[in-house]
Amino acid sequence: MTGTILGCIADDFTGATDIAGLLARSGVRVSLRIGVPDHPPTSTSPFEVIALKSRTAPVADAIAETREALAWLKAAGATRFFWKYCSTFDSTPEGNIGPVAEALMRDLNTDQAIYCPAFPENGRFVFMGNLFVGQQPLAESPMKDHPLTPMRDSNLMRLLAPQVTKPVGLTDRLVVAQGVDALRASLARHRSDGTAHVVVDAVANADLEVIAAACRDIPLITGGSAVAMPLPALYLADGLLAADAPKQVAHVIDPATIILSGSCSSMTNAQVAAYTETGAPSYQLDPLSLAQAGTPAVLEWLAKQDLTKAPLISATADPASVKAAQAELGVIEVGALIERTLAACAVAARDAGARRIIVAGGETSGAVTKALKVSQLDIATEIAPGVPWTYCISGGEQIALALKSGNFGSKTFFSEAQAKLDAK
Repeated sequence: MTGTILGCIADDFTGATDIAGLLARSGVRVSLRIGVPDHPPTSTSPFEVIALKSRTAPVADAIAETREALAWLKAAGATRFFWKYCSTFDSTPEGNIGPVAEALMRDLNTDQAIYCPAFPENGRFVFMGNLFVGQQPLAESPMKDHPLTPMRDSNLMRLLAPQVTKPVGLTDRLVVAQGVDALRASLARHRSDGTAHVVVDAVANADLEVIAAACRDIPLITGGSAVAMPLPALYLADGLLAADAPKQVAHVIDPATIILSGSCSSMTNAQVAAYTETGAPSYQLDPLSLAQAGTPAVLEWLAKQDLTKAPLISATADPASVKAAQAELGVIEVGALIERTLAACAVAARDAGARRIIVAGGETSGAVTKALKVSQLDIATEIAPGVPWTYCISGGEQIALALKSGNFGSKTFFSEAQAKLDAK
């Protein structure tokens, strides 16, 4: 029987389901832990993912929590590790990606790590060290207006350099296109030059396959989820993953559904608009009203809904509305207010019989899973690239939970998610 091979640590909850979903394409069981477990590892899966809520946490806190996650994964038997952050590299110059990576490198006694946030299936490309969202450089994409991590530079080396203490370099697409041996040789040259942090270009899935093959034996890979996708097949070929490794298990889940949207990304705005146009029941949250009157109004509305019609409760808004609320209440308070409200709605919906819960937004997903007291998720069928359904126990009930990163999925994601689970 295969033990735990790969241990992944994600800096937010949707990022964790993202990488777990791509690993689960292999058909092998993937287990996702919400926060660092408070018990020693038992009955672990071949691929273990720990979801943290550390993306915008103080650097010292993010490092401490990530190191705890690493220690747990080591105890589970993992020998290879993946530090997963957003495919749009969400991190200010004072952010956590670099400091956490260096802490992991020290604990793993390795002198080099790669950085590859590319996710071609979702329109994330790295070319000559610059990150693109579709055809737009990162700094010209909607990410430039992100309320917590506004991305004002597209060059990953410039973004990473202020965060780390050792040199940053690049292995570009011209090298990656030459194959595995060329990439390994480039990394070796960087190592001999003392370059500890290497950004690696990727613009297509074929590039990810080269990168994964070249790096499958190194202790630490960092990046978006897509570069982890080829690893299960490589581990199987190497004999690390047994042919009889535990497989995914499907469940039949009652159709009562609630949809909770806290993301204000451009894609989530489009998804909320498209779902509202279907005629489904919907309720729009207003931070200013919530600050004055609290949650009774939305909870009263929710209590009257037919959950088989999958009602939507949304705080999703355009950038101007978000900035206006932040100016009135403060950036942190607006975010915390929305998270508390949607978390309360999740618990109320579960208690009213909802067994399918769809959540949009990384911070919202973290708040919801904590409120539902979910500690472990089993990864199920994929709804869209990087967004799987998951199964968990909450309040003694079997729940299907979908945690969507703000920018992921098509405009009809909320409807697609329901149809995907019905098809299983």
